[in-house]
Amino acid sequence: MAVLLHRLGHSAYRHRKLVLGIWLFVLAALITCVGVFGGKLDDRFSVPGTESQRALDSLSRTLPEASGASAQIVFTAPEGHRVTEAPYTAAIARTVAEAEQAPQVSEVVDPRSSGAVSGDRTTAIVQIQYPVQTAEVRTSSVDAIQDAARAAETDGLRTSVGGSVFSSKGVHIGPSEIIGVAVALLVLVVTFGSLLAAGMALLPALIGVAVGLAGLLALAPAVSISSTAVTLALMLGLAVGIDYVLFILSRHRQQLARGADPKESVALAVGTAGSAVVFAGATVIIALAALSVIGIPFLTTMGLGAAGAVLVAVLAAITLVPAVAGFAGPRLAPKPGTRAARRAADAEGVTGRTTMGTRWTKWVIAKPLLTVLAVAGILVTLALPVTDLRLALPDNGSAPHASTERKAYDAISEKFGPGFNGPLLVLAETDDGTAATSSQAGAQVAERLSTLKNVKAVLPPQPTGDPTQSVITVLPASGPDSVRTGQLVRDIREAAPDLRDTTGASVAVTGTTAVNIDVSNRLSDSLLPFVAIVVGLSLLLLMIVFRSLVIPVKAAVGFLLSVGASLGLVVAVFQWGWLAD
Repeated sequence: MAVLLHRLGHSAYRHRKLVLGIWLFVLAALITCVGVFGGKLDDRFSVPGTESQRALDSLSRTLPEASGASAQIVFTAPEGHRVTEAPYTAAIARTVAEAEQAPQVSEVVDPRSSGAVSGDRTTAIVQIQYPVQTAEVRTSSVDAIQDAARAAETDGLRTSVGGSVFSSKGVHIGPSEIIGVAVALLVLVVTFGSLLAAGMALLPALIGVAVGLAGLLALAPAVSISSTAVTLALMLGLAVGIDYVLFILSRHRQQLARGADPKESVALAVGTAGSAVVFAGATVIIALAALSVIGIPFLTTMGLGAAGAVLVAVLAAITLVPAVAGFAGPRLAPKPGTRAARRAADAEGVTGRTTMGTRWTKWVIAKPLLTVLAVAGILVTLALPVTDLRLALPDNGSAPHASTERKAYDAISEKFGPGFNGPLLVLAETDDGTAATSSQAGAQVAERLSTLKNVKAVLPPQPTGDPTQSVITVLPASGPDSVRTGQLVRDIREAAPDLRDTTGASVAVTGTTAVNIDVSNRLSDSLLPFVAIVVGLSLLLLMIVFRSLVIPVKAAVGFLLSVGASLGLVVAVFQWGWLAD
């Protein structure tokens, strides 16, 4: 590998114009493909093979409103007043009429007909249903709902808008990424002490990221690509792209400081540090590609898309870096007398001084047992909270406090109970093809469900386009991400055989809350197999690299301890609330 990379570095340096031209041509071709074919990102969400997804697919054909996106307008009366007073009921009625005219809306449910008025009569909810999924709701429709809600505020009502249509969507690329690149450039300038060297480090990384993202977007017309896949590819592409370039460029500059020939220095840097880049990139690609084993399409797309971005970053590091370095020639060498030159000389040991990294390494090597016990003890302690790890998908309850969807979520939880934010849909199906039989069975199922623990209310069965079906809405007493709600879903599923025997109806739990619970369960079930695949393949790769068993095993143990400590800290801080103040 080192010999092959050494030759590649020589060739890229010698044919630098051709190498740079190929990268720029590929980038231009991919951008042209994106512009011409206009691939659209697909943020539709599905969990194949789960009960909730099968029921949701069935409802999408027979009752699209139940399986589609939803919005809520929450009205709160001024202090000392009630939403049932005449001026406010008129304002709510006007809002309902305006919401019905919004694009894509299939149904708007007035609080007077649904009974969605709080016990103290200070809060009311207008429910809005769409026949399409959240990813397919147009921005113009959401804006129309918000405009209708704001109009009611002129009559003194406070309004907030929430629901699944306000879930995060779209490509999350904006000022934060630009700021990140600027900060990276500043750090590189300080590190290298040279604007030229910093630019040389950043340029290959940015070209690699651009090619990776353009390639991913070019696949959108043929493959379902989500916005989260683009975001992850951008994040990882930038991170490893700069990292891998630094591996090679730092080695090259150290060698130039010793007076090495630029062409030979680049080839040697690619052959040595480039080997580390290739195998480090390979382990990251393995980990990302292993997300495919979980069996959730959007995670598979995220993993493979990000793996592609890392692969491009590796290729950019071992080809573009020597090519770009060829344009700079000896000018990349630290100027004599500068801090960068002294640091390079210190690293080579020619000055007799040692760097902080060297001193730290010598101290660790001098006390190996103490170091291992101390570090392992700290990591194991930090990993202990991971036994309480609880996985869930974010909802409007985790949105910023100032956002309209969070205000709506909190108001509903306070006035109607947390379960109102996460209703469960129970699909009841009978073998008999008559609507009367289905309705009777649905009523019996609803009665039985109302007796289960943690059920606050069960709404009357709703017929669908299929006479054998009815849909029952179950409102839990707990919130959508609560352990108790997850247990209620399991209780309903465990009661399904008995309900089938007594009512003649097969039941399946679905809805956004049930889908999220199924996703969390699948993630939990897949965690150990995922780790086993990543660790196993990484062990094989490291055995090939080092021709040793001990070194890969130590690396795997270190990996598991660091991941365990990271997850343990996540649990302690975000789940238990440590350092919340």
